[in-house]
Amino acid sequence: MNRLENDKEATNSISKVWLVLLLGSLTAFGPLSMDMYLPALPIVAVDLETTTSLAQLSITACLLGLAVGQLIFGPLSDIRGRRRPLVYTLIVYVIASVLCALSTHIWVFIVLRFVQGVTGAAGIVIARASARDLYSGKDLTKFIALLALVNGAAPILAPIAGGVVLNFTSWNAVFIILGIIGLVMFLGVLLFLPETLPREKRSEGSMLAVVKTFRILLKDRLFMGIACTQALIMASMFAYIAGSPFVLQNIYNVTPQQFSMLFALNGIGIIIAAQVTGRLSSTIGEVRLLFSGVLLSFIGSLLLLVVIIYKLPLFFMSLALFLVVSSVGMVSTSAFSLGMQRQGKSAGSASAFLGLLPFIGGATVSPLVGIAGDQTAWPMGIIIVCCSGFALVIFMLVVRKEK
Repeated sequence: MNRLENDKEATNSISKVWLVLLLGSLTAFGPLSMDMYLPALPIVAVDLETTTSLAQLSITACLLGLAVGQLIFGPLSDIRGRRRPLVYTLIVYVIASVLCALSTHIWVFIVLRFVQGVTGAAGIVIARASARDLYSGKDLTKFIALLALVNGAAPILAPIAGGVVLNFTSWNAVFIILGIIGLVMFLGVLLFLPETLPREKRSEGSMLAVVKTFRILLKDRLFMGIACTQALIMASMFAYIAGSPFVLQNIYNVTPQQFSMLFALNGIGIIIAAQVTGRLSSTIGEVRLLFSGVLLSFIGSLLLLVVIIYKLPLFFMSLALFLVVSSVGMVSTSAFSLGMQRQGKSAGSASAFLGLLPFIGGATVSPLVGIAGDQTAWPMGIIIVCCSGFALVIFMLVVRKEK
């Protein structure tokens, strides 16, 4: 009997590992689609004969697509199940990636980036909803932290891979690689991902019923406080994503490969922060962990302003950005767990809402960081300190009081 139980436990462990790898890879679509071509962003601007702001608008388009896609596929997965929407959207993602590689005009490129974002969003929102189908409470927090191991690898490996690709070929090859990754994920979902939402647990009605669900979420003061806090911290990271290629390469004169390494270091920070959050969730409440993450981001943003004002060396700029970006691992893990614990049957809609706001914020701030040109860090610094500051205020006024 003990042997049978041990065998069953070992099988469950193996299944969980595969589930973490697959769902983690799906949630990595957002950072993967954005980060892999970041080292080439200045080159894209030159090759497509466009401005810094328009090149950064391609990031905005992808972010808007990721926001809109989550709004569509989160609720749709509550109605139709998790697996089928993933299969179809991954096919479109592959096609959009290949067409991005063939683009010769900036506006065509921007439109295709939007399509890439919309289809990639399905992986993010449905993977998180599937996690909620399978886990709850502290177990959900720990599972989300495990997903962050895979998800967090994207910001580390993507820009490094992008930098390596640029050593041998042009930026177009980056999108061919993204298309290949999308094809691999399509096969993974088709062959290995089970349906986690049985028919009897699916929401009834059509997409019109989603409006009612979102109205309920909007009236939930604590849920909205958590969602807005997370969104603002994520927006500060997106300001970093859009601004750092120009700040580090044009002002601090780092090479695309050096930029990739610095970017990867921040990705490691996200992973470490997420794992610490998962480990501490058993003894420390998620609300306190969320506060710690928001405070860390605010401290990092203040340091960033000091670096910009006094024009401090690269080490201090890197340290400030590391604090700002690492805080995302702590905030996103605790905020997502807190928000999803309040939802059951509407896990897809809640996951969509939690994912929607960060990408709307990111889409808003991304073009603003380049508004003063590519030789100043001031816009990036101001936007990051405003986002983290407002996140701290909302947490203190809403989340802390409600809990």
